Amino acid sequence: MKNTIFILFALLMFSCSEEEFLDPTIFNEELSVIENLNNGVSALDISNQLGSDALYGLSYGGGYIYYIDPTNGDLFVAADYSNIGTKSWGDHFDLTNGEFIGDGAANTQQIVDGNLNDNTNVMNGFEFGSDDYAFKIVYDLEYENYDDWFIPSSKSAEKIFNTLHINGIGGFDESKFYWTSTKVGYEPYVMSFNSNFGGEVFLGSCFNSNAIIIVRKING
Repeated sequence: MKNTIFILFALLMFSCSEEEFLDPTIFNEELSVIENLNNGVSALDISNQLGSDALYGLSYGGGYIYYIDPTNGDLFVAADYSNIGTKSWGDHFDLTNGEFIGDGAANTQQIVDGNLNDNTNVMNGFEFGSDDYAFKIVYDLEYENYDDWFIPSSKSAEKIFNTLHINGIGGFDESKFYWTSTKVGYEPYVMSFNSNFGGEVFLGSCFNSNAIIIVRKING
């Protein structure tokens, strides 16, 4: 009898010890994707287990997940910010910058820095003369307790259309045009979420006012 009690006690202690040292950062198929992320499981591990589509469209980190970098697991989330109305581009100056997913942060910084210069005497330049322009608004923005937002590159805007909007996620306004942060010379790329435009960016004008998408990166 004593041996039986000892064995049962030992088994109970082993079970408790095993549960106590269960690593929460290891993917657990019994938990949701968000629960795994909140436990510190890397997005890359989740993607390897379930595929990237299991992450796309989930509400996380202040927005909706629209892309996972397959090399390092960085997540990109986007949110519609058109509720503040359409906003101007800012100063006009010659700039050609990045189009790829992830380039938006550097693009936004370049545009804000460019607005600090006096562009009145630059060929084809124009001085907006106010901080109430799209890129400065997003650069200074604190939203959903995060302050590292930027305006997406052209390829990011297309990815947002293809992973979020066509699935009815994100609430992007099909009646508005949205800025991207990608520019060629004096011409910026803009995005429409109306399916008539095929989910592709196209060249717009810095003299227009457009709506805003905000994006942030969550390091993998």
